[in-house]
Amino acid sequence: MRRVLHAIEALAARATLRLLRAVGPVTASNGMGWLARTLGPVLPVSRVADVNLRLALPELDAAARRQIIRGVWDNLGRTVGELPHLAALGERSGDGPGWTFEGLEHVGAVPGGGPAIIVGAHIGNWEVLTVAASRLGIKAAGFYRPADNKAVDALIQAMRREAVGDEAGLFPKGARGARQALAHLAAGGWLGILADQKMNDGIEATWFGHPAMTAPALATLALRRRCTVLPAHVLRTGPAQFRVVCEAPMVLPDTGDRAADVQALTQAVNDRLEGWVRQHPASWLWLHRRYAKEVYRRV
Repeated sequence: MRRVLHAIEALAARATLRLLRAVGPVTASNGMGWLARTLGPVLPVSRVADVNLRLALPELDAAARRQIIRGVWDNLGRTVGELPHLAALGERSGDGPGWTFEGLEHVGAVPGGGPAIIVGAHIGNWEVLTVAASRLGIKAAGFYRPADNKAVDALIQAMRREAVGDEAGLFPKGARGARQALAHLAAGGWLGILADQKMNDGIEATWFGHPAMTAPALATLALRRRCTVLPAHVLRTGPAQFRVVCEAPMVLPDTGDRAADVQALTQAVNDRLEGWVRQHPASWLWLHRRYAKEVYRRV
């Protein structure tokens, strides 16, 4: 039965992607945004987003939370609609689709051209981050967890390879992937990490004032190599239009206590990402359980 369901999913995914590619990036973005913001708020997972917002931003009333959740779904739908068009996008000229850069001087100032870690979050169209980097000649490797459906996963990876050119490298999450990432950095490579998701066996840091298990890999790798950590995120400015914001490198702690330094840098990353989300709450993916079970029991 599982194989049949996966085959049906793959057929549906192929048909949808062909349709989205045929209609162009702006129409695909608008269409999928409309579909997601119409259907998404009534799905059970939207209750998770509402609880997350009550925990993180208790000053919001129910109407404000509903508006943000609708925006979350709109952004997610647009991100899916834009995926088949990433290979055709580039820096914007005029009012067309594509992206502009802000803070690009920070990328050019990386000592020796690398190694470096780009730390981002699931904000705006996060897929644009590695594509925009590739257009600058940066082949940023990253960690990867494959989709359960192998056929669907192959479709997604094919589109990503088409968008970034030669595959820069994907490392499996876990100890083996961490070793591969460390070797990649040692060779002067760039690594992209979306650092805003829960990791059950991570370390405890705070996220919007509540304890949240957080992956320590970014801090561990950065401190081992003493490499540049560049915060960057993608803001949506219109259908298939974006602003890639690059910020100044983060300060790496160096107290001589490695565990304390990992904790401090992990928390600093959480604080930076939290600041982005506070500025643009409807652009972040509130749909997953970021906190431990005991935190949700309080709501």
